[in-house]
Amino acid sequence: MTQADARPVVAAPDDDPYLWLEDVEGPRALAWVDAQSEATMARFGGPRFEQDAATLKAIFDRPDNIPYVTRRGGQLYNFWRDAAHPRGLWRRTPVDAYRAGNETWEVLLDLDDLAAAEAEDWVWQGATFLYGSLERAILRLSRGGGDAVVLRELDMRSLSFVPDGFIVPEAKGGVSWLDHDSVLLSSALGEGMATQSGYARTVRVWRRGTDPRAAPVIFEIAPERVRAEGYFDREQGEVIFLEQLDFFNTRVRIGDESGAGEVVDLPTDAWYSWHRGWLAVKPRTEWTVGGETYAGDTILGIPLAAFRAGDRAFHVLDAPSPRRSLQSFFWSGRTLIIGSLDEMRPAYDRLYPDEEWRREPITGLPDLGAVNVWSLDADVPESNGDLLANAQTPVSPSTLSLLPAELAAPVVLRHAPATFDPNGAVVTRHEAVSVDGERIPYVQSGPPGETGDAPVFMTAYGGFRISLLPTYSSVRGKLWLERGGTTVTANIRGGGEFGSWWHDGGRRERKSLSHDDFAAVAADLVRRGVTRPDRIGAEGGSNGGLLIANMLTRYPERFGALFCTIPLIDMRRYHRLLAGASWIAEYGDPDGPEDWAFMQKFSAYHVAEPGRRYPPIMLATSRKDDRVHPAHARKMAAKLQAMGYERYFYEPPAGGHGYGKDNADVARFSALGMAFLSEMIGWAVDGRGA
Repeated sequence: MTQADARPVVAAPDDDPYLWLEDVEGPRALAWVDAQSEATMARFGGPRFEQDAATLKAIFDRPDNIPYVTRRGGQLYNFWRDAAHPRGLWRRTPVDAYRAGNETWEVLLDLDDLAAAEAEDWVWQGATFLYGSLERAILRLSRGGGDAVVLRELDMRSLSFVPDGFIVPEAKGGVSWLDHDSVLLSSALGEGMATQSGYARTVRVWRRGTDPRAAPVIFEIAPERVRAEGYFDREQGEVIFLEQLDFFNTRVRIGDESGAGEVVDLPTDAWYSWHRGWLAVKPRTEWTVGGETYAGDTILGIPLAAFRAGDRAFHVLDAPSPRRSLQSFFWSGRTLIIGSLDEMRPAYDRLYPDEEWRREPITGLPDLGAVNVWSLDADVPESNGDLLANAQTPVSPSTLSLLPAELAAPVVLRHAPATFDPNGAVVTRHEAVSVDGERIPYVQSGPPGETGDAPVFMTAYGGFRISLLPTYSSVRGKLWLERGGTTVTANIRGGGEFGSWWHDGGRRERKSLSHDDFAAVAADLVRRGVTRPDRIGAEGGSNGGLLIANMLTRYPERFGALFCTIPLIDMRRYHRLLAGASWIAEYGDPDGPEDWAFMQKFSAYHVAEPGRRYPPIMLATSRKDDRVHPAHARKMAAKLQAMGYERYFYEPPAGGHGYGKDNADVARFSALGMAFLSEMIGWAVDGRGA
């Protein structure tokens, strides 16, 4: 009997027999990928899958979905997809018409027509308007949905591309307008212009009619830094230069078209924003300045001119507590908006900058579920204080409201359609206790009561200080809750739900704790009598894919099936693949022996070994993902196959770092995962939950 090939292993991490799968478009790799994907579709792509995919696509394409908007001048801009326009329409409508609910849309760009005419797989990535004018815009178009984009200038009056306009071949990066005939180009285009992470290493001044590759460099950073960026600050009339040192630290300089000058005297880990003469700043860690020491995550305010003159007499605008975190702050009109989570309950306040920084809570918003507030205006200098708010729960679809600057109460603009029958589901909050005694909150949605065998869908993220809120999901609702299942969203460490200390509790040498947290929630569901381990299916993507891979190797007994999407898994080589080097501050540097000593414990690609009782797993990625390399999922699937485990693999040819480039792709990706999970936990009979 032949012994299973378990390479690579922790003891010999560089003996990797699957490096050939890192060749994204290599013939051998693609032959393997296509064979694996076809086998997976043959196994799960039956009538139930086709019906579910069609149902989801119809939901995503509904004409009564909310058209989310942003204001420029007197117009509201929106990007829209539906059944007739799968790639999408960029369009606009007058503000008053939208508020009255009788808008007529002017189409600015039909991406389907453009893709057909040019035989390109265009995916919309946004637009940058000429400052102070709506006459020109530079569009960002991606081939297949990746982060790299083609830049093309559009004349907004004739709605045609400018023949001699600003055009940049495919590369990661973007532009900032200086004036009608010049831009700041922060792009990886050109020899030596990319950092090791694949982002822009320089800022160039590019004049109309010249070659972007020959544009003079006015700012440059070392290749090992993450990225360089330059943008024109309209209010100050200056150029701001950013040197991203790592994922959480950035050095800021102020200069002009000739280059960078003064270094802004702020901590490199601080979030900052200035507007109409006022500066707001939130250091990530403790900061001692001007004879005072401020706790990390405290929001501070000061007149900008005074700060630049050397004054450090900050006003404390808001401070966190262990279970209350300050999630966001931004300027709109003459006010600073602060968003917070208090024991996971969202709240927002307006602050009016003056000697006392007057504060008013924004009322009329729910304190349960997920609430997001942002400025209606696309450009901060043009904002008048009008805000948009979106509120939802796992069983209540989104409500979009306008928060006018002059009114205290929200004005409802749109209700999203209910896309599933919640089937009597209730939403409840709970806490599990992790291995070190930390309380881990989670939100559960599903039938009331405990049956001991509920089919449970679990998800979490736990990284990069991203907070995962309990949102309305048509996928989970239609294919799980409506069929009588239970869903769980876990708020594990590594996220930002309770601020920087919560993030730090689940990164680098403590990354494994975030995985322990997720396993603790699974165990708590069993302890409470909700279900049993073999009835739990879990899904996670990107950093959440790393989480799911570690559930396979570290806690296989707590799950019935695992869906691992667009994942990070090979932690020995992640920093050498695409944008991986930019995440060293989150995970550690595997080239350093001290870091690898803790990283190897959560490198599931190396930890996986034969002879264990692993639950079935599906690994799914995207060939056009130029952020997290598809080799992570490919290599893990190949290794598990070599060891004889039940594993499945799926890789569509496009989609970027997501589940698809259009609604049809996303529907098929999602339906496939749900079909796999439900069948593997024994919950699929004639296309219905049972």
